[in-house]
Amino acid sequence: MTLPFWQTKQVPPPESQNSGLKRVFGPWRLIAMGVGVTVGTGLFSLTGVAAGQNAGPAVIISFLIAAIAASFAGLCYAELAGMLPSGGSAYAYAYAGLGEIVAWIIGWDLILEYTVGAAAVASSASGYIASLLKGWNLIIDPRLLAPPMTDVVMPDGHTAHAWCNAPGMLLLFIITLMLMRGTNFSVRLNSLVVLVKILVIVGLIIVCTPFVDTSNFHPFIPANTGKFGEFGISGIMRAAGMAFFAYVGIDIVSTAAQDTKNPQRNMPIGILGSLLTCAVIYVVFSTILLGVVDYRALAHDPSPVATAMDKIHMPWMAVLVKIGITFGFISVLFGLLIGQSRIAMNMADDGLLPPFLARLHKGTSTPWTAHIITAATAAVLTGCVPIATLGEMTSIGTLLAFVIVCAGVTALRFRAPEAPRSFQVPGGPFAVPLLGIISCGIVMGSMSPLTWMRLILWLAVGFCVYFAYGIRKSRLRNNSTKQGGNL
Repeated sequence: MTLPFWQTKQVPPPESQNSGLKRVFGPWRLIAMGVGVTVGTGLFSLTGVAAGQNAGPAVIISFLIAAIAASFAGLCYAELAGMLPSGGSAYAYAYAGLGEIVAWIIGWDLILEYTVGAAAVASSASGYIASLLKGWNLIIDPRLLAPPMTDVVMPDGHTAHAWCNAPGMLLLFIITLMLMRGTNFSVRLNSLVVLVKILVIVGLIIVCTPFVDTSNFHPFIPANTGKFGEFGISGIMRAAGMAFFAYVGIDIVSTAAQDTKNPQRNMPIGILGSLLTCAVIYVVFSTILLGVVDYRALAHDPSPVATAMDKIHMPWMAVLVKIGITFGFISVLFGLLIGQSRIAMNMADDGLLPPFLARLHKGTSTPWTAHIITAATAAVLTGCVPIATLGEMTSIGTLLAFVIVCAGVTALRFRAPEAPRSFQVPGGPFAVPLLGIISCGIVMGSMSPLTWMRLILWLAVGFCVYFAYGIRKSRLRNNSTKQGGNL
């Protein structure tokens, strides 16, 4: 007899489900959401932090390593998204292939990943908002731009302790209100914002290329300081771990299956299209940015693009770019917040979380309770936790999701070999999934011990919640008990 927490769930195609959500995503809208989430804080903020603190100019290699590892996971996501086009992303895939306890682990992990990711994005956006307003002689009190007790320099030159990151907190609630108005409205606005963001990136590359100073690439791989993760090969790997913050967009796309038309066809297109587009953008853009600004100046800079624009002395272009990037953060927060609400909604539908998280607003058909709780939690993190810490936590959560998805492909190849697959990972059930597990595992191993401790603590709390609530309320377990056997 199968233990209840090892039971697997047969996920029916979305046409047989009545989620109550409106199907508004086609392939281009999915790619737009994936690009919108992926091309954001990872590019506009963490590029500088990863270069300045870990890899130097070799952060370009870090992005390549992250892209290669993410490509293996992306292929696995595409197979599972076409085979099991239900909401819940890696959570639903784990439930079908690996069992309820693994599904709980990844679902709980994704809640952390999306909430902390939204906090990191909002924190980064705050720096760009302040830089933009400063150009118009509108100065925000520096104490309202950083986590509590952070040392900030006041306009008169003296040092003070920060209070909280207020603009980021406010932005989270604005985006949440937008989402609660309705998904279709939000998707249209998001597509427009993504277009503006891509135009900004192209404009940045064109304008900044003549100002690239090749001396900024020497040494390309700075010597290790004697501490793991601070430059050298270990620094490249540590930066690759941080770069995985960017590829959370792959998972975000797969959470929108219940909002997607013809998901068996459109989900693989959205996932693989997003991955390819974003990998090219990250490598090209990071090369240009680090050619313009010395990596040593970016170690603690939350808005490196603004720094680069100020350096090339083109005020009119700097204003346009800062506006574009600031609005571009809307698309990142849009994806993270919608992904978080869908994960919570699906876990609640399965009985693993309280049912109020799956409650839909009668007028807009949006999970308004989940949206509000997510926004409030992310706002607290935005106001109180440094962006580097938030970025590392999001990255390790993304990596764990990728590992479980890769394992899910192999498990389902044996458990359901005859199931229809609109896309199939090449090379059989082991090659690509194993490469994904190994590559993502190596990058996870390069993350700091403190980041691992935070993840383990979060998972420990999750196990307490599962064994105190989820295992008793699980619909899968209760149905199995009523039927006298395993589903």
